[in-house]
Amino acid sequence: MARLAAARLAGVGSDPAPLLHQAGITSAQVDDAETEMAADAQLAFLNLAADALRDDLLGFHLAREFELRQVALLYYVLASSDTLGDALARSERYSVIANESIVLSRMPDSRAGIRVSYVGVPRHADRHQMEFWITAIVRICRHLTGSDLRPVRIAMIHPRCAVSNAIEDYLECPIAFGAGTDEIAFARGAPRLRLENADPYLNKMLVRHCEEALVRRVRPAGPLQARVENAIAPLLPHGRARVDEVARSLGMSRRTLARHLAEENLTFTDVLERVRRDMAQHYLKDPGLPISRIAWLLGYQEASAFTNSFRRWTGMTPTEMRTRHHGDATAAPP
Repeated sequence: MARLAAARLAGVGSDPAPLLHQAGITSAQVDDAETEMAADAQLAFLNLAADALRDDLLGFHLAREFELRQVALLYYVLASSDTLGDALARSERYSVIANESIVLSRMPDSRAGIRVSYVGVPRHADRHQMEFWITAIVRICRHLTGSDLRPVRIAMIHPRCAVSNAIEDYLECPIAFGAGTDEIAFARGAPRLRLENADPYLNKMLVRHCEEALVRRVRPAGPLQARVENAIAPLLPHGRARVDEVARSLGMSRRTLARHLAEENLTFTDVLERVRRDMAQHYLKDPGLPISRIAWLLGYQEASAFTNSFRRWTGMTPTEMRTRHHGDATAAPP
């Protein structure tokens, strides 16, 4: 996806090299399609590119326009499957071939739904890549079935922004923003839809290639910090981002979590503060989101407590930071 964003910048006459460098990516990595880039660096670059382009829906726009065959082997093994259900099953198994930091899994008790999650990168720092994946999955399903397939449910962990309705219009489905998971569900009969380019002989050969590719790749477990951040973020609005709750969600005791974090020179409070700080700065970019709402999203009972924390992190109040981003005219109510 970083390559698509770099191409978009170049297409409007903006040199992507400085932003790539800032994110820790070289131009040589972007130019060589076979070279892998660190997932966290790609997320950082997407955020920088979106700011430079003034595009709050960069991921959505890229997903709507990119050539589907750029997904390469994964696209062809999906396209040659017999039914949409078969394609979804193969996307679950082989998505690692396209992106090691992405996990696609079919939703519990449903062959018609896909859940998207991250490995080794913090979910709270992202909007654009998730909107890319959700849009791309629906677009690919429509393309493979040759139909105007409409999801019956879409959920995303990050909050709605001022222009999110454009995604809902394109996907023809309301989106539950601020949800606990990122997922898409289709009607129960959708998995039985036949694919236009089903080819059992080609598919058998491609599945063999995919299995060989899986053997050569080992999905990274990722640092514990990213796992803890991804556990904290959805708990914040509910006031449940406590160490006991997070440790339980990760399948370990409070003491074990503290010990493993100490091995990374961290404490739970360090990670919690980082998540809140990063999410606060992201939320403040949306001029329509009141400060009081941001405080609630971050797990604060009072807006004043959020203001005090934000001043300690940045040396300014949330309102001052928002004014720096947007100016007085677009400031949201407190």
